[in-house]
Amino acid sequence: MANHKSAIKRIRQSAARRLRNRYYAKTMRNAVRRLRATTEPAEARELLPKVQKMLDKLAKRNTIHRNKAANIKSSLAKHVNSLG
Repeated sequence: MANHKSAIKRIRQSAARRLRNRYYAKTMRNAVRRLRATTEPAEARELLPKVQKMLDKLAKRNTIHRNKAANIKSSLAKHVNSLG
């Protein structure tokens, strides 16, 4: 167990950040899954900007790596364009 007040606070902060990051990452993964499962072109075009915005925010906050966000955005754009 931690011996200093600052170490105890650091543990508390780390746990809170970890939970927050897990929540946002899981939400992003579900949104990406939903978009990939979409076969309706109009619905996909509507969802794409929302998912891209989510990916950009997570990359900006270092929850996910910026290259990972770029790769996912690229593959999703390719998927939406292939729908028609």
